[in-house]
Amino acid sequence: MPDQGYVDQLATELQHRHPDLVSAENDLAVHRRRLAIVVRFIHNESIAHDIRAGLARDLQLPEPTQ
Repeated sequence: MPDQGYVDQLATELQHRHPDLVSAENDLAVHRRRLAIVVRFIHNESIAHDIRAGLARDLQLPEPTQ
């Protein structure tokens, strides 16, 4: 297990040297969470299939099978 102090030091250094990279990573994490919500909706069988299939098509995601 890495030393937490060392990990914190690297994180601080990254934040200072490459703030744009850190910002992009944070934005990507937000988009991943949103995509996960959409995918759960698309595969939720309690919602009408045609609604879920239409959303998947509109977002160019795989359509639900049921």
